[in-house]
Amino acid sequence: MKRWILVVFVALALAAVVVIVGFTQIRLDALQEPGHLETRIATQAKHLLVRWSSREGIPPAPANLQASIEEGDKLYGTDCAMCHGSDGHTLTDNGRWMYPRASDLTSRAVRRYSDPELFWIVKNGIRLSGMPAFGRVESDEHIWNLVHYLRTMRGSAHPESKPPQ
Repeated sequence: MKRWILVVFVALALAAVVVIVGFTQIRLDALQEPGHLETRIATQAKHLLVRWSSREGIPPAPANLQASIEEGDKLYGTDCAMCHGSDGHTLTDNGRWMYPRASDLTSRAVRRYSDPELFWIVKNGIRLSGMPAFGRVESDEHIWNLVHYLRTMRGSAHPESKPPQ
């Protein structure tokens, strides 16, 4: 019995040390860039949660892809360019000083998202990231238009959204 109490006490003491050391390593300020491990874990968690959240409830995309892209171009300028920049990767001051920074929409990380996942992100936003939810201010069709336009940005062509030739 005494041995069991000693084991529990040592386990609790070790857990307390781990928690204390862990909290001393966590920084709340946005001046320091996060470490590689923190960035990787947060990114993987975000991708997993977006994939899981976008499995259901995504409406069908507009049938006329070219018209959707043209409308998305117009919407992008008013809804997205203020943070992501007019080209999707040259961040404005708004996007650059956010924490985390606004995403480079032409990056491989963004291209890895499927169209339904991008639709979900634009509609619902990403909490604690600066990415707002457009689901209450834009229609589903407008959100699809933004997704289709995003796929045409230099360096971000995506096979499932290429305009027909």
